[in-house]
This record gives sequence, C-alpha cells and structure tokens, in this order.
Amino acid sequence: MAAFLRSKCSSVGRTLMGSLGNNLYGAAGSSVEAVTRPSHCDAISQQIRTFIQMRTNLKVVDNSGAKRVMCIAAKRGKYGARLGDTIIGSVKEAQPRGKVKKGDVVYGVVVHAAMKKGRSDGSEVQFDDNAIVLVNNKGELIGTRVFGPVPHELRKKKHLKILALAEHIV
Repeated sequence: MAAFLRSKCSSVGRTLMGSLGNNLYGAAGSSVEAVTRPSHCDAISQQIRTFIQMRTNLKVVDNSGAKRVMCIAAKRGKYGARLGDTIIGSVKEAQPRGKVKKGDVVYGVVVHAAMKKGRSDGSEVQFDDNAIVLVNNKGELIGTRVFGPVPHELRKKKHLKILALAEHIV
C-alpha cells in the first residue's frame, strides 16, 4: 500500500511518505530512498493550466438551470479570461425546467479557475476546475444562489452580488 501511494504522490508527498514510512523509530539507514526519482505518472498527472479561452468547458455553480457552458469568447484580455472576468458562452447541458435552455448564448463571470492567480500577500489561489456564474448582459445574476467557495478577487471586479450570495469566500 505504501509503495502504491508513493508512486502516485507528487515529489513532496513521495519524500514525506519515504521519511515517514522508513524512519518511524528514528532509523536513518534508509535516507537514500527518500530522494525523489521521476516516475512515469508524474508527467501524465500534471497538466498545464492556462487561461479560459474559446471552447473551454466550464461548470455552472448557480441555480440558473445550466450545468455546463462552453466558452465562445472572453470579453476582455488578449489571451483569455481569468478570475472575475466576463465571458460569453453557449449552454451545453441544462436541467429540464431551468431559466436557461440548451443552446442559449449567455454571459458568465468566472468564479473558479484552474490557473493559479497570485495575490498581493504572496499567496496563490487555484481551484480544481473552471466554473462560472451566469449573468445577463447588464451584469445581473440569473440565478438566486451561488454554490461553493468564491475568491475575494471578485470584489475588485465589482461583482459584489456574487460575493453576497456565495456560501464561502476564500
């Protein structure tokens, strides 16, 4: 089990697993095994996180009725959208009796982005997936609830209503 976990973990995790698994009683004889080695799964499990650009699929984290949206265009930015930016998208999956239907062209504000965003205090915020909250062309929310955490960077972009409806602000 430890060997399986050690091969699936990152280099930091592998170092910790090696030192915890081998040096339980203070034995320093196996410190060579704690040295990280490149494994076959490291290159496959890590993927490059980039901007939200055309044809990116995004999860919808409000109760507007849409489940998945594909980005058509980013409203600002040369390379694509980041946290707090507005995008134009097409609804690909929707709930049966929602406010939006499959095929509708909608506006959305990015609230989760898999690309790292640096903060002024030196920390970085990164989410596991890309997600948006649907808004109309005036910037008003379509849904009445926002699920999951949202970053406080939305305050700078003047999306205060999203912050007010969010469950948790990170």
